[in-house]
Amino acid sequence: MTPKWELASLPRWEMMAYWILSFSSHLYSFYQLHRFSKEHEVSLDREVQLQRGFLIWGFKKDPTDFEWSFWNEWAWRSLLWSLIGHAVVSRLAAYYLPQFRLAVFAVYGLLSASWLLGVWGMTVLMLHLSISLVVAQLRSPALSWFCSLLLLSTLNVGALQDLQRGWCTSEDQYYLLLFSTAVCSLRCISFSLELCWHPLQNHCSSLEHKGLKTVISQFYKLTAYCFYHPLFYNGPIMTYKDFSEQIERPVCKLSVVYVLSGILRVFVWWCLAEFMIHFMYMHAIQSNETYLEMLPHWALGGLALALVQFFYIKYLVLFGAVSLLVRLDGLEPPTLPRCVSIMYSFTGMWRHFDVGLYKWLIRYIYVPLGGSRHGVFWKIVSTALAFGFVCFWHGCHDYLQYWALLNWIGVLVENVLALVFSSLPLHHAIVCCLSPRMQRRGLALIAALSTALLILSNLLFLGGIHVGRIFWKRVFVQGGSFKCIHSLIYHFEKEAHFSILLMRLLQK
Repeated sequence: MTPKWELASLPRWEMMAYWILSFSSHLYSFYQLHRFSKEHEVSLDREVQLQRGFLIWGFKKDPTDFEWSFWNEWAWRSLLWSLIGHAVVSRLAAYYLPQFRLAVFAVYGLLSASWLLGVWGMTVLMLHLSISLVVAQLRSPALSWFCSLLLLSTLNVGALQDLQRGWCTSEDQYYLLLFSTAVCSLRCISFSLELCWHPLQNHCSSLEHKGLKTVISQFYKLTAYCFYHPLFYNGPIMTYKDFSEQIERPVCKLSVVYVLSGILRVFVWWCLAEFMIHFMYMHAIQSNETYLEMLPHWALGGLALALVQFFYIKYLVLFGAVSLLVRLDGLEPPTLPRCVSIMYSFTGMWRHFDVGLYKWLIRYIYVPLGGSRHGVFWKIVSTALAFGFVCFWHGCHDYLQYWALLNWIGVLVENVLALVFSSLPLHHAIVCCLSPRMQRRGLALIAALSTALLILSNLLFLGGIHVGRIFWKRVFVQGGSFKCIHSLIYHFEKEAHFSILLMRLLQK
């Protein structure tokens, strides 16, 4: 029997001290990064061409986060209007043609994608869908996986990239096609595996007609699923099982207050993201090793916090806007990302940041390979292949390989520690030697160490190998007093946020 940990509450003054120290350390480190940004504004402007700011008078704007600039440009150019059009068409279909809603979504999604991607872009996407569906007719999950990985690998073939660039009218349109194809590949895998596991039933008397009508029906459903407009370009990911079950439900009416509050939240998140790149030029700084070496210690910590916080807020905007539309259509989208400042473990980061991708990995990779049901070995293999697929899907660059490896090791170590601390002898020794409050403080300190490595992992993903290497050298190797101070800050912060969550993890 797994021993239970007592969840002891700490004195209110102590918790308040942790919160104040955490909040003030964030603000001070951001201020130091802002000072560094303004001191080197001229040289940064010369290197990356800072844009004229519009949100804060007298400030320039750092445009070097490609993803944020890319989606902002497309939103104002066309995506925002096509999403509004989807909302209008969806409400009309729900009122006048409720039984044909899926067909309306499919037609609108195809027309919108054709408008933005062009004929050749649509040809590429339909080719991916058709090949995936044909292979899925063999009802072999292994063959479907092989075909999907082969199609996914074509996104990184130089000759094919050049060919597709020639088909597109601009570099931005090529990247829109690339992102759309990558996300559609996950949906094709989801549909193909569901088809292999649960073949559709058809009641036609003629075998020939049965086969033809079945394939047509499957292609229609795959097209409607893949081209569902709110989730088409950037997700979040919904499995075909969830999509097909929820799309048949009656549409629940949402109050005007709920819709307006959702729009207001997304607008506030967008303003906060814009404020950050007006106030701190973190992306321009992290792209240059010289500036990373020059940064004062507090500004270096501020840069790490700013990069991961901006990444979080960016996806609140990208996922939050489309999730509101998905709810208007009567579907339940994946939960929005959880704030990275309250992430204390690798496991928690994967579970709560991109929830849709996490559920996809669990359903189609981790569980089919055995997961935790078939012993430790298969759990390790399943986890490794899940991280390996994410690395491959993102492009399999060298920094992504290090990032995936570090995450895999982090998840394994956390699971081992959970087992160790749940063992009866060690649990008994801890209970005898430490009070419940000291147990909570000790667990928070362990979570702080995990958090430090989690931040390093996130920096590898966001900035590349050079950013991770410099942070490792300056913070963990050469940190000195700065390392000690930040270790205390991590301890205080995680004490305030995560010790109860960690105890719950150990009790599972």
